[in-house]
Amino acid sequence: VQLQASGGGLVQAGGSLRLSCETSARTLSRYVLAWFRQAPGKERELVGSIRWSVGTTYYADSVKGRFTISRHNYKKTVYLQMESLKPEDTAVYYCAAHVLGATSYDLWGQGTLVTVSS
Repeated sequence: VQLQASGGGLVQAGGSLRLSCETSARTLSRYVLAWFRQAPGKERELVGSIRWSVGTTYYADSVKGRFTISRHNYKKTVYLQMESLKPEDTAVYYCAAHVLGATSYDLWGQGTLVTVSS
């Protein structure tokens, strides 16, 4: 399965942005998909995830209430809707995936840069 992230850009604080992650999978029913981010000089962190088959989501505390992960089953695409963006949300955002039961994310897309200006 290949992952292709897009949608990054420059936005002012308080603004919104939607990232997309297209997959090459024929079916994602056995996958968990996630968004990670890595800010300059910081470690990569999990932003949130979605279990494709049932749509259950998880969010890091830092984005809870501001970010929403959703999926389009036909397009095999996962989205990250980001609202009320803050300068500290500036990072390269990556989409990733793993099969249910795996202990780590082993499928990664290229990153897309999100820059939030103050």
